[in-house]
Amino acid sequence: MAYSLTWLPDVLTNAGLKVALQPGWETRGHGDMGKVLGVLCHHTGTTNLTQNMPSLDVLINGRPDLAGPLSQLGLGRDGTYYVVAAGRCYHAGAGKWQGITTGNTSFIGIEAENTGGRNDSPWPAVQMDAYQRGVAAILTHIGKGVEFCAGHKEYALPVGRKTDPDFDMVVFRAAVSAILNGTAPAPVLIPVVEPTAPGRATLRRGIPNDPVLVKIVQAKVGVTPDGNFGPKTEAAVRAFQLAHGAVPDGIVGPKTWALITS
Repeated sequence: MAYSLTWLPDVLTNAGLKVALQPGWETRGHGDMGKVLGVLCHHTGTTNLTQNMPSLDVLINGRPDLAGPLSQLGLGRDGTYYVVAAGRCYHAGAGKWQGITTGNTSFIGIEAENTGGRNDSPWPAVQMDAYQRGVAAILTHIGKGVEFCAGHKEYALPVGRKTDPDFDMVVFRAAVSAILNGTAPAPVLIPVVEPTAPGRATLRRGIPNDPVLVKIVQAKVGVTPDGNFGPKTEAAVRAFQLAHGAVPDGIVGPKTWALITS
């Protein structure tokens, strides 16, 4: 039976964010959530600097000392939200925020891929923008203000038990507040045509794409060539990029075109 957070993908997608559903996410969790009251922000603390979301398997399956899932969402360096679980996750531990002590039951956890400052700072702008917009979208859906977004380091007790995320949460909440209030600038999208590749349009989900070019890509990545750059094509492109050592962002720009046509 599916758990209660099955609304997460639609909320994130409707906010213009990239979403990658992980198999079995609807029924994954340590039981169901209670009433969702907010969001807890984390970073993974990975030592891997080269991949987009190397901690994904750990988020799904856990560690020797803690069973997975460890968060509902993983956030890759390219701004993709990996939906891990629709149920309760073990991400909070002991703590308190806004009088709430039931972290795992009451807060959605987002684990963003970052080493925690070890040669991984500043954070990629596309990842930080997605972090802020994802939090804003969730808070809007649950009817809560920005004060119900906390860093793990702010929630965790005893004080000092956790240090993540390594960015300033006051600044982060101010950016989320601007999105909630409609005063934040619109995100900058990758242009449709790359000037370094004249005549070779950049393809991505959510923009008008040349169906002939989309079919070329679909044939290469193993998707039915229907000319529609939808979620299946995006996922297949991401897998193709990962297999070829490229950034798995699901966007067909000059570097991915070079791989496709080689």
